[in-house]
Amino acid sequence: MKQKHLVISSAIILIIAIVAGALYYQSQSSKAAAEAYRHDRTTFVRDYSPSIGSSTAKVEIVEFFDPACDTCKAFYPKVKKLMEDHPGKIRLYERYAPFHTGSDSVVKILAAAHMQGKFWQTLEAVFAAQSDWAPHHRPQPELVWNYIGGVGLDMERLRQDMNSPLMDKIVRQDLGDAQKLNVTATPEFFVNGKPLPSWGWEQLKSLVESELSAAY
Repeated sequence: MKQKHLVISSAIILIIAIVAGALYYQSQSSKAAAEAYRHDRTTFVRDYSPSIGSSTAKVEIVEFFDPACDTCKAFYPKVKKLMEDHPGKIRLYERYAPFHTGSDSVVKILAAAHMQGKFWQTLEAVFAAQSDWAPHHRPQPELVWNYIGGVGLDMERLRQDMNSPLMDKIVRQDLGDAQKLNVTATPEFFVNGKPLPSWGWEQLKSLVESELSAAY
């Protein structure tokens, strides 16, 4: 009986040690990411990255997203509401991670729309029609044109810009940065350089609120 209790106690101690080790590693990884963000933000944010929110905001959210990702669509209004609840304190940066085959063409449309100052309007139109042009996560980028006509874009210029070498460079750069930051699925978020401790909306909200408390 004593031997049985000893085995159980040893197992419990081992589990506690594993959990503690995992939490410590997670904490150290988060600190390392935040430190890297403070010293060099280029892997997280590029000059061409669309952003919204106050330029003086002390909390920055970087999102890697795929326009064909239905979870990205679901998170978008939640992030907007979070920003509205904390006016002037949060800035959102969008990065492209077209992991679905065909999504890169839609990303190029969005990047070209950004050159006309119409990124956010175009993104919302693309998300609103997502179930039509990307049913069952199978993008049909040619259908996107049916849903962005009301945004106010110069469509001829948009087609020219999206087919320019610059768009290919943007897609390659964002995918390269995503790889460096171990982004393997979308949406993926970083808050002031810190990755989510685990994936989920509540985890993102909690991390943002923690950073807000620390900053303000």
